[in-house]
Amino acid sequence: MNDSIHQLFNLAGKVALVTGGSRGLGLQIATVLGDAGARIMLTSRKAGDLVEAAAELRGRGIEVDHVAADAIDADSAPRVVEATMQRFGCIDILVNNAGATWGAPAEDHTVEAWDKVMDLNVRSLFTFSQAVARASMIPGGGGRIINVASVAGLGGNPVAMKTIAYNSSKAAAINFTRALAAEWGRYGINVNALAPGFFPTRMTKGLLQEMGAENVAGHAPLGRLGGEEDLKGATLLFASPAGQHITGQVLAVDGGVSCVVGG
Repeated sequence: MNDSIHQLFNLAGKVALVTGGSRGLGLQIATVLGDAGARIMLTSRKAGDLVEAAAELRGRGIEVDHVAADAIDADSAPRVVEATMQRFGCIDILVNNAGATWGAPAEDHTVEAWDKVMDLNVRSLFTFSQAVARASMIPGGGGRIINVASVAGLGGNPVAMKTIAYNSSKAAAINFTRALAAEWGRYGINVNALAPGFFPTRMTKGLLQEMGAENVAGHAPLGRLGGEEDLKGATLLFASPAGQHITGQVLAVDGGVSCVVGG
């Protein structure tokens, strides 16, 4: 690879904090950031999952640490950010990936479940972004924030999906991304969002079984679900110097689902 191209995607010396980073899409994202040279701090609820994920990354030669925290708790963000600053000295990249869904018909959806989804999928974006910006990005003169939204935030769902809170939260994440990008551009902070389509994860396992994975894949123009490599390129673009003039944008990584009229 040409040296100038390599440098565009080089994260050597950078520090990335990834919420919900112990498995699924979060671990896929952490892996590509680490492979590109970043040092990684993982956080998620379960300490055991973090230990396994950190071991996997270390096996690839990635410098990584982890701290267990539930992003739904208001005090988690400052605690995790403080631990990251103590360990690595700065935070250049924040990936807000922690999230949850809840399946229920809208008429039966409980307020408690609504609040749980909104607190994790929306409020944690704010608390972690604010804590990281205050501690490192604003004083340091820049940084990258990547919010993991969803194609569910871009429009409706198949009829079989009854996830009103999740869809609403991901739409909020998208506009949060745009609003924060507009406000924090003066600090040199780029804020963008990934909008994955269907990827086989623990969170989507039940839904894919109910709807049929082949059936879901068949609704995508590319005829497939997302795979273990499919978020890596978009993530690296947003995190690296290659994306220095991109902010406030939402990139759907969905096999084309979001471009199908009536899909």
